[in-house]
Amino acid sequence: MSRKLFGTDGVRGTANSFPMTAEIALKLGAAAGRYFRTDGRNRHRVVIGKDTRLSGYMLENALTAGLTSTGMNVLLLGPVPTPAVGFLTRSMRADLGIMISASHNPAHDNGIKFFGPDGFKLSDEAEAEIETILGGGIEPAQPDNIGRAKRIDDACGRYVEYAKTTFPARGQMSGLKVVVDCANGAAYKAAPQVLWELGVDVVPVGVAPNGYNINESCGSTHLATAAEAVVTHGADMGICLDGDADRVMILDENGDVADGDQIMALLAGRWSDAGVLRGGALVATVMSNLGLERFLKGRDLRLERTSVGDRYVVERMRAGGFNLGGEQSGHIVMTDFATTGDGLIAGLQFLAAMADTGKRASQLARQFESVPQMLRNVRYGVGKEPLKAAAVQAAISSGEARLNGTGRLLIRKSGTEPLIRVMAECEDEALLGEVVGEIVAAVSAAV
Repeated sequence: MSRKLFGTDGVRGTANSFPMTAEIALKLGAAAGRYFRTDGRNRHRVVIGKDTRLSGYMLENALTAGLTSTGMNVLLLGPVPTPAVGFLTRSMRADLGIMISASHNPAHDNGIKFFGPDGFKLSDEAEAEIETILGGGIEPAQPDNIGRAKRIDDACGRYVEYAKTTFPARGQMSGLKVVVDCANGAAYKAAPQVLWELGVDVVPVGVAPNGYNINESCGSTHLATAAEAVVTHGADMGICLDGDADRVMILDENGDVADGDQIMALLAGRWSDAGVLRGGALVATVMSNLGLERFLKGRDLRLERTSVGDRYVVERMRAGGFNLGGEQSGHIVMTDFATTGDGLIAGLQFLAAMADTGKRASQLARQFESVPQMLRNVRYGVGKEPLKAAAVQAAISSGEARLNGTGRLLIRKSGTEPLIRVMAECEDEALLGEVVGEIVAAVSAAV
């Protein structure tokens, strides 16, 4: 079955433009309700969380209308991190979880992500079936069977309490000063509260959402603000989350960055030493640095690569019985703790390493030397297919020939934005720049 609405991480787009309209959200809610409520009874429930975007109100109400029209009972969580939705879907015995968020995208975008009753994101097949239902006639519930909606006032507190349980009881964080940048997003309450309750001296950044400033000059994709705060306050480290808090970047005491690859390397090594890394492998995407693969090989561990998208990482982890995976962009998936990437819990695991070893963040944040890597994005217009252009294909073939086994080239369309991503790795940085530059120029000419 084909999927037209769904990308690599749910449905996403500009708010109040197709497909992020109230009309489509209502229909999606009704289609999802019809997909999960198959027996006509009113015991079915769905939890809905959101980040802090202004359009979240509109989409929340539209989804609620669609879901209740097919007999689903809706539990509204308010602003909570994406991993909290996965956790609470299972905890509250819901049939479905929904997160309204466009993650790291700017405030004018929004998105809708679906979770199954097990707390994991829906499969491609399930999403395709929901689209099929949406495209046909959706039978509403009878008047006596319309669903109810209820707001869960302590949803954030439930997640806070759970997140604290993932930090080892032996760990001591008193005396540690930590900058936490919440990107003016979904974790603006939860993350500082968790750290404070664990005894950390918290320096909060990006905790004043106004509906428009999510991810604006803050968070995991804009690290300068948090890095400046780390240095200014003499903090021991920084935890930088994105808008829905499923991604994280770590800053050491100097404000230098450890990306998802470095964090995964640290955790893989520690978990392997402790005998808790299942399957002798780490699951990551084709975007992860070659240096990570070499690091793992040096420890007799494997790197299992997947397509880009944390959902595909999770699918491989579940199929292979692995418990650690993620993306260079900061999705760290630890299925012992969460069903999806959880930036806050990953940050706690880094803090646990500091507490266990007595080492500074800078001693833990650089686990391997990265192979020079360059990523350039080219935005394209509606209806354009630049990768099909003959000149682009020729530039890609030329680049592959020039690298000639000494590096790696990856060209792909983003699954969440209208971007062509051009990535290459090569020990020869001059050659790397030339190859990427030529392909970017060809793609730019084709858009």
